[in-house]
Amino acid sequence: MSKEKLNYEFCEKLVQDFEDVVKEPIIGKSSVYYTGVDLGTACVVLTVLDENYKPVAGNYRYADVVRDGMVVDYIGAINIVKELKQELEEKLDTELIYAAVAIPPGTEGLDSGAVKNVVQAAGFELTNVIDEPTAANKVLKIKDGAVVDIGGGTTGISILKDGKVVYIADEPTGGTHFSLVISGAYNMPFSEAELYKRNPENYKELLIVLKPVVEKVSSIINEHIKDYNVKEISLVGGTSCLTGIEKIIEKQTGIPTYKPQNPMFVTPLGIALSCTQESI
Repeated sequence: MSKEKLNYEFCEKLVQDFEDVVKEPIIGKSSVYYTGVDLGTACVVLTVLDENYKPVAGNYRYADVVRDGMVVDYIGAINIVKELKQELEEKLDTELIYAAVAIPPGTEGLDSGAVKNVVQAAGFELTNVIDEPTAANKVLKIKDGAVVDIGGGTTGISILKDGKVVYIADEPTGGTHFSLVISGAYNMPFSEAELYKRNPENYKELLIVLKPVVEKVSSIINEHIKDYNVKEISLVGGTSCLTGIEKIIEKQTGIPTYKPQNPMFVTPLGIALSCTQESI
């Protein structure tokens, strides 16, 4: 079995199980439900796990309520989370009480208050606030290496040694910048560029157009890992879905770079795994 497969065995199964329950929720009698709320720049994702931390339901919606990791439409964010929560509660025929949330690394003093308030105003009891790459590693389970979360607005980096985070950083380059480049290259409105970017059929041609931006992301990674002996990079986040992005980053960094089959749901699931029954 390959090293990559060993790294992602738990991750791939969890993500596949989640994708299955998004389509068809598992309605049962769990004593408690744990919810992860991922307020992404491009997408808001809710993941629901049962008492054994197994996926039972999920929902997501593309939105423009967060930019560069910061909540810019507070009321809009509350309404989306509240609506997604209510939809899931109707499907599961239960009340979702407990939730955890994630923020870009290093932004605790900047925006964690707004993120907390959004989750609480939507009707949840907030039990944990975790940084995004650390949340991702709850699913990846990497002992040594770097987790790079390329989201809509920012690229978050966590360096792990012996399973513990020893360094975190966040830089404002992500999917939004990819869309801006596409918008300019194809002379199309930003909203159309966003939709064009999400279509897997366009990935091959877009990789050529977006190569300079991916190289910028690579330079950000290089800057933050230069003082650490990083032997492996794992990519997560919706922007990492771009086919071939890992090859460019590996070439630019000189470090083996991998990603799960669907990197979009790794962080949201890690957030739910960090949820408890104790409010903060």
